[in-house]
Amino acid sequence: MKIRHLSLLTIVITLLFASCNGPKLPERVSNMKYRELGKTGLVVSELGLGCGCFSNMDTAMSRSYMDIAVDSGMNYIDIYTADPLVRDNIGYSLKGRRDKMYIQGHIGSIWQDGKYKRTRELEEIKAGFEDLLSRLGTDYVDVGMIHYIDSKDDWHNIVNGGFMDYVMELKSSGKIKHIGMASHNPLVALEAVESGLIEVLMFSINPAFDLLTPEGNYWDPTSFDGSFVNIDATRVKLYETCQQRGVGISVMKVFGAGKLLDDATSPLGKALTPCQCIHYALCRPAVAVALTGADTNEELLASLHYLVATDAEKDFASVFSEITKVSWKGDCIYCGHCSPCAAGIDVATVTKLLNIAKLQGGVSETLKEQYAALEHKAGECTECGACESRCPFSVSVIENMKEAKQLFGE
Repeated sequence: MKIRHLSLLTIVITLLFASCNGPKLPERVSNMKYRELGKTGLVVSELGLGCGCFSNMDTAMSRSYMDIAVDSGMNYIDIYTADPLVRDNIGYSLKGRRDKMYIQGHIGSIWQDGKYKRTRELEEIKAGFEDLLSRLGTDYVDVGMIHYIDSKDDWHNIVNGGFMDYVMELKSSGKIKHIGMASHNPLVALEAVESGLIEVLMFSINPAFDLLTPEGNYWDPTSFDGSFVNIDATRVKLYETCQQRGVGISVMKVFGAGKLLDDATSPLGKALTPCQCIHYALCRPAVAVALTGADTNEELLASLHYLVATDAEKDFASVFSEITKVSWKGDCIYCGHCSPCAAGIDVATVTKLLNIAKLQGGVSETLKEQYAALEHKAGECTECGACESRCPFSVSVIENMKEAKQLFGE
């Protein structure tokens, strides 16, 4: 599988952002990790770029901002808005280096009368997408993202109407390489994934949103009153189904529109850091890239600090254990506290594969391959119990390893 060439230019952060008081990166960044985006064949950076900040920049600033992203190893950007300024700025910032960034461009997002509009009118959709290509200065986008579907009626109309036909035409002509869909609703997203029509899901994932049922209002603080047991079962099924079917997830709302980063606004009643939010998203099954919503240089630096963060800085479980309104008990959230294993087992990954096997009612060929690739298998567990003693959520790790051994055969 081909990984795009990445620049090894030195990033002198302290010179570019001398006025920033936030976290600083080392002068040379080479710590970006990459993941396969489902079955698309694209190998993408774990941290991706949101586009909102480009509305607050001139062309020179946008080029400098993109320099930081590219030189840090980012190779994936989402462009959801049809704002001409944003599209122009991104096009300018990528001029001469289009091959350095995979573009996730939205279909059905247009700019009308000086405002953003989500449209399902075919002529508007077509004109909006051609405008995207023109302003970006490219003849294709890597992922054509069907824009913002949060109701089943909307999804059904898209599938059965001209919208999906147009998307298929775009793929056949090479104007988009892969088909995606953006949603905040796990039931709608699950139906789309199970349809086999999409290859990439853009979905909102963070510790607060994951608690709510599909009917929950994420932006209403009262939705988080009361107590919760754990991550909503529909969301668990969605993430595991994506991994089972090879649908890659690009994550939006990693910080809950910034609310999770402040004690006063966090629905959990306690702030998390950017590193903790990013790590939480990247620990979910099928997630390939977390899109960082950075509006300022300082916020971008705070997100990029993830590249050099310690395990302690990434640790979200320590915060979760202090949140009294959520139990979290008994279910693995893949936080990694079970490591290191004395036998070398990647306990979190084995548990993910076990849960997916349970979901699909057996072990598929894909799961067999993923399990076979592990250096150490569940059958090597010595039942020493060290993992269970470290688990903040009382997961029965030893029983999970026994069950995995029985299912996978070793």
